[in-house]
Amino acid sequence: MQTTRTIPSNEMERLSSLFELDLDYTSLDNTFKDLSFLAAKITGTEISLISFIDSYTQWIISRFGLDVYQTPIDDTICQFTLMEEDHLEIEDLSKDARFTEKGFIDEPMNLKYYLGIPLKSSNGLNIGSLCVLDKQHHKLSEEKIDQLKIIARQVICRINDSNAIKTLEKQLNNQNDTYKKVAHDIRGPIAGIVGLADMISSDKENYPSNELHDIVGMMGKSGQSVLDLADEILKSSLKTVVRSNEFFSLSIFKEKLEKLYQPQAFNKQIKLDIQANIAFDTIQIKKDKLLQISGNLISNAIKFTPNGGDIKVSLDLILETDKKTLLLEVQDNGTGMNEEAINEILKGTAESSDGTIGEKGYGFGLPCVKKLLSDLHGEMSIESVLGKGTHFKVRIPHI
Repeated sequence: MQTTRTIPSNEMERLSSLFELDLDYTSLDNTFKDLSFLAAKITGTEISLISFIDSYTQWIISRFGLDVYQTPIDDTICQFTLMEEDHLEIEDLSKDARFTEKGFIDEPMNLKYYLGIPLKSSNGLNIGSLCVLDKQHHKLSEEKIDQLKIIARQVICRINDSNAIKTLEKQLNNQNDTYKKVAHDIRGPIAGIVGLADMISSDKENYPSNELHDIVGMMGKSGQSVLDLADEILKSSLKTVVRSNEFFSLSIFKEKLEKLYQPQAFNKQIKLDIQANIAFDTIQIKKDKLLQISGNLISNAIKFTPNGGDIKVSLDLILETDKKTLLLEVQDNGTGMNEEAINEILKGTAESSDGTIGEKGYGFGLPCVKKLLSDLHGEMSIESVLGKGTHFKVRIPHI
């Protein structure tokens, strides 16, 4: 049985805010490990998770007490946190009708308690969650909920800090005023981390754990690393700096897609075959929005491919004198679509439909791809036959 959340009227804007962050979900754990640990210790719960949520998947970027990295959105509790302005607390999951048929309330997980705080984008839209869970019943005080909100804000601050640094690097040439201002702004959010650490250090009665003292030190080091990076950028003001993690090769692109989407394919016994042209493996391509574009297409293919089906993904390049163009193809042997449906997708007017095992389609994944491609001056074509499958072809120039 699928749990269906109510879709807000601003869902497209919510997803656009998430994709604008251009997150690589495979490389964020160390960035937030101290915050997920701290959330569990402050609340006295066994589990804490930091997640971002798109139209298909809850991507768990940091975790404490539970080794899970992604969950289909319809099987999550955090999907309902997205609908909250402040927080969502459920004292007994087994008595909530939304979760009575979910495996996480039974053995071996036997979860009872949940509290989620929405992660808000800079324009106030809920794009993820910080949550804590336990096998025991709890009722958190307002003070502890407020402390979780501070941690949630720090998650977004760190994301924004990283993006601010990226912006700095793109504007280094003859833009001293711009990057000095941003570097100054980076220091502001760090004060929140220091303030939270001071609060914990001074309250030995409520927080006697030596682990918390260790985590305070970790938080200080995290803050200092951001400041050091800002200082390094300022010292390089007359140079053009290119960060290696803003580019990758086709083989690294392939590895990231396999890590992100093989688990989804495995859940439906789908064979996901991702191939990259190794002849171009020394060529670096800009990562800008590529994981979001390819990820939405692959998730959509998984959704509409029956159990035991096949999905093929191809990554290639066209090299010309003054530019290179990425070729991305995603082909499945799923339900397919008619000409009218193809035209609606290409026009951005497609409506939602359910997947092959009841996965809810909210009609936003493919329109998001169209928007992202438009921003990158890319194009997409679709070939499909009802009952036989669909073939998406994407070209992105000047990457």
